[in-house]
Amino acid sequence: MGWLEGEVALITGGGSGIGRAIVDRYVHEGARVVVTDVDAELLAQIRKDHGEAVSTLVSDARYIEANKEAVAHAVAAFGKLDIFVANAGMGDMFTELVDIADEKVADAYTQVFDINVKAVILGAKAALPELVRTKGAFIVTLSNSSFYPDGGGVMYIASKHAALGIVRQLGHEFAPWVRVNAVAPGGTKTNIRIPDAYGKDEEGNAIRAHSHPSNADSEVERVTPLRRHSDPEDHTAAFVLVASRTQGPAMTGTVIKSDAGLGVRGLRRVRGGDDLRTRLLGPGA
Repeated sequence: MGWLEGEVALITGGGSGIGRAIVDRYVHEGARVVVTDVDAELLAQIRKDHGEAVSTLVSDARYIEANKEAVAHAVAAFGKLDIFVANAGMGDMFTELVDIADEKVADAYTQVFDINVKAVILGAKAALPELVRTKGAFIVTLSNSSFYPDGGGVMYIASKHAALGIVRQLGHEFAPWVRVNAVAPGGTKTNIRIPDAYGKDEEGNAIRAHSHPSNADSEVERVTPLRRHSDPEDHTAAFVLVASRTQGPAMTGTVIKSDAGLGVRGLRRVRGGDDLRTRLLGPGA
């Protein structure tokens, strides 16, 4: 049996990237999962891959009615709601304030904060009655940018710091009935939607862009102690742990950092053990 056997989860922004990896892992752990996203094609693929273990809904997490509809959908489909993962997010292409046109600053702020901050609060508001009913878990996808600068531009960094505050405050407000936790991934091989204030695709939609340039692997490996540019799947065990009633029952207000060791970077060296194997085991080991 998996760690989430018999549980019902709702994951926003679950069509791709880290959200999709969480969906796959939760199903593997025995959960039934409602997946929301704005992309119907991605949701269709999830239904094809997981069948009756999932139910999907095209939904925009920026609106309270959409969140309430998603929660009601979960209860109608599977009878209850145990876990809500506020995962939907938006990046900013590492755009610094000096490079945002004056007339675009307010729009960029609104678009990033609407999904990275407001949608988290709206999801919590909509899910709270059902999560209290099941004594469930509310989980937020944070980022290394919730703690450190330069993991994005000013809009992204500020929004992810704000989302960390939500986790801490709601962990307090919802105790003892709902556990509130988060996972903070570091650099990950995924793409993320950016505000149309920074540009649009041919159809006039906000574009999706890789969160790192084409040389991302070598660059991220260079600056991380574990020399790792993560795959979305690398973070999913943390999402399982904070969701599990049996494995994480004493955790609330907790953030699991899954960031390849950014918090232990040194001032003189990124990592202190580059030559450790040779020092211990000899040349060629």
